[in-house]
Amino acid sequence: MTDMKELPILHLICGLPGSGKTTFAKELEQTFNAVCLSPDEWLHRLGFNFYDEVASAKVEGLQWELAQMLLRRGDDVILENGFWSKEEREGYRDVANGIGVTTKIHFLDVPMAELRSRIARRNQERAADTPEVDPASLDELGR
Repeated sequence: MTDMKELPILHLICGLPGSGKTTFAKELEQTFNAVCLSPDEWLHRLGFNFYDEVASAKVEGLQWELAQMLLRRGDDVILENGFWSKEEREGYRDVANGIGVTTKIHFLDVPMAELRSRIARRNQERAADTPEVDPASLDELGR
């Protein structure tokens, strides 16, 4: 009997700010012994503004390159970019299919009122290494 490892899994976590992406990603990280890549964490640790679109694109690009290398090695990877557009999710899934790995999309659907409440609480209680979230960003992202 041969010991066959299942295909690596690319987990894409979709959701607006406050939907629980980071909390869910940490649970997946433990469950699957996966590598979790969070653009928000990298942006903050590198000293970039949370809303700097150029920096965000660069960080997400680097994380995607790293994720592909890890997937090719057989590691499960979690990306918590938000993945708000279907086109973006499909693009990542197409590349993952091309490398021969499975993609799982996790959509965290939370009502807007709850998101606003969570963000207000998070901003009030946040640790020094946690970026503040602008509640107005929900209006733009939730469209």
